[in-house]
Amino acid sequence: MPVNVVKTYNECIKTDRMNDLLFRVTDFLRDNRQSVLCIVTAVTGSSPAKAGAKMIVFDDGAHEGTVGGGAVEQQVISDAVAIMKEQTAQSKKYNLHNDLSMACGGMMTVYFEPLRKPARLYIFGAGHIGRQLAGFTPDFGFETFLIDWREDIFEKSDNLRYTQIHKPYLEAVEEITFDENTYCVIVTPGHEMDEEVLAAVGRKPTAYTGMIGSRNKIATLRKRFLDEKILTEDELNRVDMPIGIRFNAITPAEISISILARLIDVKNTR
Repeated sequence: MPVNVVKTYNECIKTDRMNDLLFRVTDFLRDNRQSVLCIVTAVTGSSPAKAGAKMIVFDDGAHEGTVGGGAVEQQVISDAVAIMKEQTAQSKKYNLHNDLSMACGGMMTVYFEPLRKPARLYIFGAGHIGRQLAGFTPDFGFETFLIDWREDIFEKSDNLRYTQIHKPYLEAVEEITFDENTYCVIVTPGHEMDEEVLAAVGRKPTAYTGMIGSRNKIATLRKRFLDEKILTEDELNRVDMPIGIRFNAITPAEISISILARLIDVKNTR
């Protein structure tokens, strides 16, 4: 095949993929908006779309692609926005004439799949426990970021499956987008730094926030935070501290497993 033909063919394939919403799901997951993938799975009779037609609907009502236009598309958009709140995949059948007064008169079935954003885990502290935990979590559905300000604390490897962020903890907090998919683990090298990070993230929206520490340390922290109105009782109760599932964990690896178990439990329960 001539080079120019091969090039044209490859460009066509690339263009088709860019236009196919399925190839762009990763892009939609990176979008700050929640979204639902809508696919026409079956049609009978006269219908404005064929089976396989796709559309992405965002939480602000914006959309890409089409499932045929007209009244049925507006209804699919409305249903998709409602389904985002349920976060449960489901199918809906539309009678175009009876339900939507469309002249087509056929039936259309649409499958709705909420696109779940990956759980983003921020580990504050790249010591023994932080590094162990960062090594485990990518296998369990967490996009992991390990944060530390110390020189030469990070591993030098091209095979790491997590992102290393070398900067002060509070500076990193300012750059994080906190939402219901954000998980925070506080395991810095000192009590004061732990408390500074907790004070900074304690009012942020997160799926989970946990901090390491002895029971005496936690009791002292709670009293000071309440007395000085740093966090409220409700905000402190949202923090898992001492962090992790309770069992006789001693080594850094064992402690990180107890934290991992808690993270998995929260993620899967949600």
